[in-house]
Amino acid sequence: MKPFYVRELSVYPVGRRRVWLLAIAVLASLVANFETTIATILPLLLDDLKMSLTVYGQIAAVSVLVGGLSAGFGGILSDRWGRVTILVPTLTVTAACNFLLATVDSVGELFAVRCLMLFIEGAGITITASLVRDFSPRLGRAQAFAFWTWGPVGASFLASFIAGFTLPMFGNAWQSQAIIMGVVSLILCGIIVWQIAEPSAALRAQIMRQEEAVVSEEKIDPGKVKELFRHPHLWAHVLGNTGWQVLYWTFAIFGQTILADSFRMETAEANRVVALGILLNALAVIVVGRISDRLELRKPFTAVGIVLTVATLAYFISLVGTSATVGHVTLVYAILFLVLGVAYVPWMANFSEDAEDVDSRLQGAALGLWGMVVRVMIVALLVISPMVVKAGGGWGTWLWVALAGQVVFLLSIAAFKGSWRRPRADESPKVTA
Repeated sequence: MKPFYVRELSVYPVGRRRVWLLAIAVLASLVANFETTIATILPLLLDDLKMSLTVYGQIAAVSVLVGGLSAGFGGILSDRWGRVTILVPTLTVTAACNFLLATVDSVGELFAVRCLMLFIEGAGITITASLVRDFSPRLGRAQAFAFWTWGPVGASFLASFIAGFTLPMFGNAWQSQAIIMGVVSLILCGIIVWQIAEPSAALRAQIMRQEEAVVSEEKIDPGKVKELFRHPHLWAHVLGNTGWQVLYWTFAIFGQTILADSFRMETAEANRVVALGILLNALAVIVVGRISDRLELRKPFTAVGIVLTVATLAYFISLVGTSATVGHVTLVYAILFLVLGVAYVPWMANFSEDAEDVDSRLQGAALGLWGMVVRVMIVALLVISPMVVKAGGGWGTWLWVALAGQVVFLLSIAAFKGSWRRPRADESPKVTA
């Protein structure tokens, strides 16, 4: 029997119904990312708990590794048991854990709470990506994943925006942000539980190129996960994008700290700079996703985005440790996040489509595998980056490592499926939004 909150569809939704369900999946992605955000209060947390960046890196590494295992198994189980069955409890319990986070007053307590939160959260983020795929035909896939990126991007923006304006109201007490995140997350969880639905397993197994009210109720075999391991181009996707993610997660975890340490910004000021960059990124992914869908091209956008990112990042690194003005740094940081968005959503659509072609029943497993590998990378980042920063005398050395990850991603594109040129007009069906 399905839990009371599970609404399973046997007819593929079309029109406003599909768009609304896609929006709820995006909202779930935002909540899953928002309720575990800690970058906004990290400088204050380090000071209050008398904790070094190296110690925090070790704590975060273990907790993220726990979340990575959860992401891998969560994706597999969502293919077998359904998306919503697992997603709703993970979102709600993690939101409630923020109130527990506000009571932390030692390094050991922080370690225990973060491991708990990341274990619960790991499966949730993977499942939201699977839901977005389920509600997006191929000709609208990039734009749909662009909205999905509003989850992590929007969560960072929301947390930074709230922190930038409410921290001074509460005397810069980091506990205030944990409580605010708990309250906001639970409210949003209520909306999700009330509105969320998912296609049946039989509907999920179909490859939808255009929006159609397809009916499917038969039982299907969930597929064998080992099939994914036999295809080198899927590994190129996973490992290549993991190199790209080094830069993204460096800024997601340490963005405010990098700005504070390298350019002497106050915590609230750094949060406002991060919020601006994230806002531009959120706009860029929608525009690029739409164009990618209309042209039915993925790889050219990914390649151009990476090249622009490398150039902008190299300039940003040149500013680290200099007397560059806040306005100058803000402009470069904003451009960097803008070009990051050019590469990401076309790649996500490309990966989803390539995995779909291998076995459409295993979208959750494929995305779960990617999520698990990325989290293993984050563990390495959390352990190694503080040591590199300390040995190199600042963040510039580590950012060169992140730039190398961009180059790895650029080289991996050669193994991806898909065209570099636009299909002929007579081969191109109408694009769905």
